Amino acid sequence: MPQTPGVQVPPNCDLTLGMVCIKKDEPGVTVWTMTAEERFCNPVGMLQGGFLGAFVDSAMGASSITAAKDRKIFSANAEMKISFLRPVPMNSFLTCTATTISIGSRVAFVEADVADQDARLVARATSTYMLRDRT
Repeated sequence: MPQTPGVQVPPNCDLTLGMVCIKKDEPGVTVWTMTAEERFCNPVGMLQGGFLGAFVDSAMGASSITAAKDRKIFSANAEMKISFLRPVPMNSFLTCTATTISIGSRVAFVEADVADQDARLVARATSTYMLRDRT
């Protein structure tokens, strides 16, 4: 009989991108860091937007899971909007703060802000996550 794979924490996508969760002690709020490494930059030396999208998605997904408190859930992104507010040069150190705005039994609404090492806002995202109980 096939077995369901276990949940790996942190997942490979976070490890690949060098994302680190540095704060998750408050339900519904997570703080993550990452460096805009050269391998994630476009030909002009700026972080490619998809990597910034992956960064906020991981942070917001984790935020939705911590908002569920003692409930064991899977959280899947149903839709996401991201606004790129300024370019992110190679080697920038980024901090993402994700906050769950509202959570129900099946859906969570989450927001995230990404700032650079000079505390300048570089991106803002919102997302809806579908929640499912883990068994």
